[in-house]
Amino acid sequence: MRVTKALADSQRVRIMMLLEAGELCVCQIVEVLGLAPSTTSKHLSILEDANLIAGRKAGRWMYYRLTSGTAGAWVRPVRQWMQTALAEDPQVAQDLGKLRRVTACPPDELRKKQRKDLPGHPAT
Repeated sequence: MRVTKALADSQRVRIMMLLEAGELCVCQIVEVLGLAPSTTSKHLSILEDANLIAGRKAGRWMYYRLTSGTAGAWVRPVRQWMQTALAEDPQVAQDLGKLRRVTACPPDELRKKQRKDLPGHPAT
């Protein structure tokens, strides 16, 4: 039931499709989706609880990737179905185009930009 709940939200499906490209920092996912960091973290938590993705902490930052190995073996058919079903989806294509631009920027620069864009943060 957790898997179906996790995949019942379009934002979480978008995250899954983004992670097909490889491991991403939360700041990169936030930038592509255009969601608040707290909202993105909640979506990531639901996907992780369903064992669809795995996270790792590196210093202050969290990185996520699709579950792999034996833990991810049962997820492979779901991922293959998603790739086939969404191969022509305009939102997925737009996200992947934006992801290419986002990953060209170092994560530290994205984080600085995102902090500066927060309400109440003084402009520098």
